[in-house]
Amino acid sequence: SFPPSQAFFNRSWDPVMVPLLKFLQSTGSFLMLNVYPYYDYMQSNGVIPLDYALFRPLPPNKEAVDTNTLLHYTNVFDAVVDAAYFAMSYLNFTNIPIIVTESGWPSNGDSSEPDATIDNANTYNSNLIRHVLNTTGTPKHPGIAVSTYIYELYNEDLKSVSVSEKNWGLFDANGVPVYILHLTGSGAVLANDTTNQTFCVAREGADPKMLQAALDWACGPGKVDCSPLLQGQPCYQPDNVVAHATYAFDAYYHRMAMAEGTCNFNGVATVTTTDPGHGSCKFPGSGGTNGTFINGTSLAPSSNSMSSGCPSRYFYSSGAFMSSAMIGVFFWSAVFL
Repeated sequence: SFPPSQAFFNRSWDPVMVPLLKFLQSTGSFLMLNVYPYYDYMQSNGVIPLDYALFRPLPPNKEAVDTNTLLHYTNVFDAVVDAAYFAMSYLNFTNIPIIVTESGWPSNGDSSEPDATIDNANTYNSNLIRHVLNTTGTPKHPGIAVSTYIYELYNEDLKSVSVSEKNWGLFDANGVPVYILHLTGSGAVLANDTTNQTFCVAREGADPKMLQAALDWACGPGKVDCSPLLQGQPCYQPDNVVAHATYAFDAYYHRMAMAEGTCNFNGVATVTTTDPGHGSCKFPGSGGTNGTFINGTSLAPSSNSMSSGCPSRYFYSSGAFMSSAMIGVFFWSAVFL
């Protein structure tokens, strides 16, 4: 993809590309392009700096310059998009806009993929969002925002391919955020934001039987993933109804986006700003990965709706999934602009 000004489509594709571009031009449509700086970086054998792939700031003397156009490129994403524009112009198509239908970074990889990390995935996607929302465009088309879809919403853990190929998602297969992604500039935050840290905990002095009933409801009909409370799991200890109810209450509270009335549980719960997490037990409100977040529309439990419905000590409901994510922008992946 560099220099972009010398990019062209494989000439053997002309019988397909030319009619396709004619159709897109005549209908006022877009060329859809998948852009993966991660693969460009991995296949460059060290030629492409990691910072250049991740949108990190570069000193002027490190920026890539297309010697044919003297355009300066500060990231791989823009270079690839402009390469597609130049390739279309080589075939005399100069007014077809581009939509980036897939772009992202894997959060995990095997020993041969050391840069597939949570930190790099978060950095790339956060910087990509910022880049697109700033409407800076590309060096060839400044000021024209490139509509972009993030790949992808969920990890695909059942793929029988490389580790990195399974781990492009913002959420794991159970709907738990892989990392906390702030949609800077969009007025919304994906997953469990910690900007306003509040927690829902068991009220001091609450009736143990009412706490037990509320815990059973949260882990049952309330659809909280209470598997972290099972023996041997991070939040099993201390093994008492107050501690377990506190975890379940907080998970439900944050699953309901801290909506008013979702931290009551017939008066046995209350909101606090003190993080109840301890040791390896991380609570949803503190950005932990034990909680499960789904798109819930049910109300908080009331005296008419609370019931344990289970013969055992706790009714644990695991595997709750995030059913949708709409935060002012859409996710298929995720589209901005």
